[in-house]
Amino acid sequence: MNTNNPNTSIIPAIGRVLLATIFVFSGVGKLMAPAATLGYIASSGLPFAPLAMAVAIAVELGGGVALALGIQTRIVAAILAAFSIVTALAFHTALGDQNQVIHLLKNFAMAGGLLQVVAFGAGAFSFDNRTVTRSTGRQPA
Repeated sequence: MNTNNPNTSIIPAIGRVLLATIFVFSGVGKLMAPAATLGYIASSGLPFAPLAMAVAIAVELGGGVALALGIQTRIVAAILAAFSIVTALAFHTALGDQNQVIHLLKNFAMAGGLLQVVAFGAGAFSFDNRTVTRSTGRQPA
């Protein structure tokens, strides 16, 4: 198998799944402990904690699953990248706390990986690729 060709390689699919995992787990965690999530959001000073939690769950679960499967991948990756940066700046800016600095940088690194997906697409093993292949009979560029 030629792993250098994004139209036949499994590597982009593995990357998507690895990136998606943290979002899906985080969304499920919020569903399983809504009181703790609401408390954390409220403690950061953000208004409308219930709305923020609902948006976070939808973005994390919906976006994570869509990213893993390669559905509307570039758009989803862009949304998740923006979400990662916004949450980094909203929740992880206590620069005197080493743990928070690591979370800040982790979110920035995730955004960087997601921007790679925005730039280069879903790869061969994705619903996006399947749709293009079926409708045109060609592999995407």
